[in-house]
Amino acid sequence: MKKLVLLTIVAVIMMIPSLAAAQTATGTLTVTATVNSSINLVFNNDAAGVPLSSGAGTNTATLAFGNVSAFGAIAANITRSTTAANFTVSTPVDVLVTKANSASANYTLKAQLGAADAVNTWQVGGVAVTNAAQATITATGAYGSNVPEAIAITVPFATANGTAISNTINFTATAN
Repeated sequence: MKKLVLLTIVAVIMMIPSLAAAQTATGTLTVTATVNSSINLVFNNDAAGVPLSSGAGTNTATLAFGNVSAFGAIAANITRSTTAANFTVSTPVDVLVTKANSASANYTLKAQLGAADAVNTWQVGGVAVTNAAQATITATGAYGSNVPEAIAITVPFATANGTAISNTINFTATAN
């Protein structure tokens, strides 16, 4: 019996190193990527313009002219002109287009109203903008610098007091 116990102890001791040996596995991961060129468009506050009410430094911003009128006080940094039938208010907004990993020398900037406006007329950078089609604002924009684009709304004198004016202007920059 003593021999059996001794043999069992010896067998257990011999097994301990094999139980304590580290288990390993290996693997190889191959990583690939392809760099694509890209451009980015953001809106910034223009020092001579009405500050963006939200979204400065992003591609989704809001410009609030506030209360506008043909005559009388209007907010700072709004330019106003009048004719016999309407008035126009405008203010610059900076558009910044940057590029990465691109050999493109410049870009084309286009704008289009998000919805039809049968009453007011809209301009970006002096170019009429409607919802019917994109209008070319600039054909050879320079990357990497804020470009002031005047946003203008022409309002007929027949527009009722308290009428809210709202629309979106969709901008598209395309690398040339």
